[in-house]
Amino acid sequence: MTSPGPEPQPGPVVLVGYRCTGKSSVAPRVARALGWTSVDMDDAIVCRSGKSIREIFRVEGEEGFRQREADLLAELVRQPNLVIAAGGGVVLRPENRRILRPLPVVWLRARPEVIVRRLVADARSGENRPPLTDLDLQDEIVVLLQQRTPLYEAVAKLTIDTDELPVEQVAERIVAWLRAAGADVPHSK
Repeated sequence: MTSPGPEPQPGPVVLVGYRCTGKSSVAPRVARALGWTSVDMDDAIVCRSGKSIREIFRVEGEEGFRQREADLLAELVRQPNLVIAAGGGVVLRPENRRILRPLPVVWLRARPEVIVRRLVADARSGENRPPLTDLDLQDEIVVLLQQRTPLYEAVAKLTIDTDELPVEQVAERIVAWLRAAGADVPHSK
């Protein structure tokens, strides 16, 4: 389901949403369709720090990771022609939400049971990601989605349910929305 929102403003396109909703898979496809580049914030943090996200959480705590995330977001949003796959918790900090509000932000959303299925199927995600609560995986997802949903809603201009949509279709919807909203993006040849 796609919900239209206000027209996007100039700047990079940012994909937000809980982990395993498709941000990392969709961002490069949108970028390719636009002739832009993409960046996965979590991958960039790992690359810059030389540590896994799990290791950053162990050494610096969640606060240390969130600071790295905020610093990177502030840097990336100044770059044109960029599609950003933001970390799932990027919306937790008020300063990040202030940065995101004027940008074309797309919230990729999935039901908790779909997220669990994708997480279990994606061994890399489980190895690299620390648990964020003491709850089992399904309960953690439900609790964190309850906390984060209003924050995603506060910054998103477009919401796409990715439960049943192939990655290519999600990317096509985003590109079509940008074009329909009058964003300065190239059309297919």
